[in-house]
Amino acid sequence: MAASSKTPSKGKKPKKKGNAAKVILGVIIAALLALICAMSIYLVVYLNGLKILNANIDKLDDALGASVIYDADKQEIAKVIKENRENVKFDQFPKQLVNAFVATEDRRFFEHAGVDFWSLGRAVVKDVIARSAVEGGSTITQQLAKNVFLNSDKTFFRKGTEMSIALAIDNQFTKEKILEKYLNRIYFGSQAYGVKAAAKRYFGVTDLNDLKLWQIATLAGLPKAPSKYSPISDPEASKDRRAVVLRLMTDQGLITEEERAQAAAVDYDPKKQTPVAQSDLFPSFRDYVIKEAYDLYGVTDEQISNGGYKIYTTLNSTAQKAMDKAYTNAKLFQPDGPEQPMQSSMVIIDNASGGIVAMTGGRDYKSGTWNRAYKPRQPGSSFKPLVVYAPAIEKKGYLPTSMLDDTKQEFGKYAPRNYDGQYLGQVDMTYAIKKSKNIPAVWTLSKIGINTGKDFAKQLGITFDENDNNLAMALGGMTKGESPLQMAQAYAAFANNGVYNQGHAILKIEKSDGTAIDYKAEPKKVMSEKTSWYMTQMMREVVTSGGTGVKADFGRPLAGKTGSTQLDLKGLESHYRDIWFVGYTPQWTGAVWAGFDKTDSKHYIRKNYSDRANMVFSAVMAEAMKGIPVKDFERPSGGKQIEQEKPPVQEKKSVTDLRAGWQNSGVRLSWTAAEGTSAYQVFRKGPGETDFSQLTPSNSTEYMDQTVQPGGTYEYYVVPANGDAAGVQSNVASVTIPGTEPTPTPPNPDDNNGENGNGNNNGNGNGNGNGNGTNNGNNNGNGNNNGNNNGNGNGNGNHGKDKDKDKEKNPGNTGGPGNGGSSGGTASPTPTPTPSEPAGSGTSGSRDDDRQQNNG
Repeated sequence: MAASSKTPSKGKKPKKKGNAAKVILGVIIAALLALICAMSIYLVVYLNGLKILNANIDKLDDALGASVIYDADKQEIAKVIKENRENVKFDQFPKQLVNAFVATEDRRFFEHAGVDFWSLGRAVVKDVIARSAVEGGSTITQQLAKNVFLNSDKTFFRKGTEMSIALAIDNQFTKEKILEKYLNRIYFGSQAYGVKAAAKRYFGVTDLNDLKLWQIATLAGLPKAPSKYSPISDPEASKDRRAVVLRLMTDQGLITEEERAQAAAVDYDPKKQTPVAQSDLFPSFRDYVIKEAYDLYGVTDEQISNGGYKIYTTLNSTAQKAMDKAYTNAKLFQPDGPEQPMQSSMVIIDNASGGIVAMTGGRDYKSGTWNRAYKPRQPGSSFKPLVVYAPAIEKKGYLPTSMLDDTKQEFGKYAPRNYDGQYLGQVDMTYAIKKSKNIPAVWTLSKIGINTGKDFAKQLGITFDENDNNLAMALGGMTKGESPLQMAQAYAAFANNGVYNQGHAILKIEKSDGTAIDYKAEPKKVMSEKTSWYMTQMMREVVTSGGTGVKADFGRPLAGKTGSTQLDLKGLESHYRDIWFVGYTPQWTGAVWAGFDKTDSKHYIRKNYSDRANMVFSAVMAEAMKGIPVKDFERPSGGKQIEQEKPPVQEKKSVTDLRAGWQNSGVRLSWTAAEGTSAYQVFRKGPGETDFSQLTPSNSTEYMDQTVQPGGTYEYYVVPANGDAAGVQSNVASVTIPGTEPTPTPPNPDDNNGENGNGNNNGNGNGNGNGNGTNNGNNNGNGNNNGNNNGNGNGNGNHGKDKDKDKEKNPGNTGGPGNGGSSGGTASPTPTPTPSEPAGSGTSGSRDDDRQQNNG
């Protein structure tokens, strides 16, 4: 009997009953569990925040306590506490003020429950990508919680605690009350706590309803970084931040485009500010410490003001007192202009550590104002060692004895000049630095390459704008410039055997809970010891007799460099916009800048005050270093004196007896031939001209100039042309052409033509060179000018006598050699002495040829 069986139909699958239902049920259960877990977590977080809030509820209105700043000897120098604070009720806040802060800090403030989870999620994603806590996502309520109860650490644990407190605050208070506490508590910089105190501090406004839109936007931009965006300390950064706030308000429909544009265009007037009482010592340094705490460690101004921190610094109180004392001495500065005083700033840095020893942000500096110590200005020739000479030695094998071109020339469309109009053909690097010659610096940078110079300077902490890519950089021609702090820390590497340290003020921050943040030094080798040694040897020449920085000398081993930038106002080109001296001893480096905050036709540095940066440096350092043992610069292992590596140099020919005289139709020049020379370059400067120009070369020892005008005075010099290497410039001979005399220009009491007793080098008579080193500087070296035609003038320059009635410590300048009587020459007329300048206005021993030219 055959067995029967049922075979399943081909192609049919068994049904899986209930699978879909199970999936749906699982999702529902998972969702319920997730909701329960979320509610549980929320409840735990909220209860934790509520516990912290209730235990510290009084802190919403009261600060924890003052933070204290200490000097290097752990002596208290300042307390940071909420002293300038005024509370305002919410109904006293203008609607536009509330809108500005909400739009800027927390646009969903009135919608969330203290924590904006949408913004928080976005921040978490960014943190995960960056593998660190970089994005805050904080609401106004969270900011209030953080500032009142927590430190500034960016950790997920701290963030969670902040959220829990914010949730509790939002549950306990209305949105209006939270905003009221926030706007009355937060720090707005310049010692202003709360929005009303800030309105009064920055704008002189006591009623918040009187605030204009641009002022409201300025205030709304401050909580992010009060020191950085303060309109007093940095008007440009404040205006940029204001523009961001206004754009946010426009995008959110709170103001019109026309209102935005008008408010964005307003320039801040610092005269409207209301000063606060000065309660601490050393306000410049104090303010910088608060700035550095935020910049380097993320500790906010608000946290310092009420966190009870202890901040230990690098300040040397003795040096700071010496600096503050010097900056109250009006004799060290040019007399005040009609609307502004001459300003100045200075920084001293410890070479070995980079610690800031002392700092001042300006004359009569007030806390929270413009701190010029870290604001950029054009550095002039003080930039040459950083971007030209040190990289030439380090990267291209130059030596202090390397010969550099000093002929008048153009570099493409760039035509720099030596200020005195004198070009020596060739000079060695040491001489170029000592005399601050411009042409050799530009020529050298053109040879080593702009990028070589920039890359080297960047290692010294120098910053460049994208437009700083031209040869004018050799003379300090920059888009923004450098600050005294940057210049001091860069030069300190020369004194520290080529090791660079970042300038810093803070050694350690101790928090109220006992934890500490220590400064971690990161020194880096930026040049060889040989390069730093050569640079020191050359810059020591700058402060010796004949150098441009002789008045910076204060009796210790010293090296340094002067700097100045030429005024670019028509008719005032012989005066200055900025002046500098950056110098260092084996222990400390100091950088001094002086000028006017706003340079105009009424406020500029007159040329007879061009030595003030040198004088300030000397006055400060002499007093500041009294207790520091005298130490000389130590030659590194293998280092050599400059003269030991001096290469053979072609002997430079010179003419020493150039004579000029009128002969009916023109000026006849004659001179004795320089040995081995048959060709000469002839240069002339005529009436009203500030520079010598080259005439047709001469192949003999005579020259006839028939292109002169009656009544004018002309000056001449010649340079032997020795093949590839030009000779040395001759003496200068001058002659006045007979005829109608032009109307003389009255002597300018600001002019100071005397240099080393040589003055105009007109000594073509007996040329005794008895120039007096008076402060009016009219030491033309003409001697008694008796016009002895036998040419037997002795040419002996006597020591100048310092007639400074205020008896500053400025020794009389030594008279340089007079130009002896020329054979048969015509004696130049003795110039009328210029009236004496105010005390201390004499120039340094020789002219600083470091004008910035054509800043590109």
